[in-house]
Amino acid sequence: QVQLVESGGGLVEPGGSLRLSCVRSGRIFSINVMGWYRQAPGKQRELVATITRGGTIDYADSVKGRFTISRDNAKNTVYLQMNSLKPEDTAVYYCHTEESHWALSYNYWGQGTQVTVSS
Repeated sequence: QVQLVESGGGLVEPGGSLRLSCVRSGRIFSINVMGWYRQAPGKQRELVATITRGGTIDYADSVKGRFTISRDNAKNTVYLQMNSLKPEDTAVYYCHTEESHWALSYNYWGQGTQVTVSS
């Protein structure tokens, strides 16, 4: 079994910062892409940022310049540094991996961590 465990969410005032972490454990697969998605109440889940094993990064336009994704391949961990947070960043943030093993592809999700930006 593969598990993704997120941490670091919480309540922060507008303009503040939070750092999310996601640790992957379980079967040894090739972890091709690690990323973060978010889902606000009444909205669809959306991509926040992804990073490939080789370090190629993609961000949603709404977070460019404010969020930074990074990963530690040795620790199977992905991070999301969130600065200059806005109320519209309020959502449940989910960790996601795209993995492969013996030519098969797998997608895994964490349980989510709540981020609330409010004064």
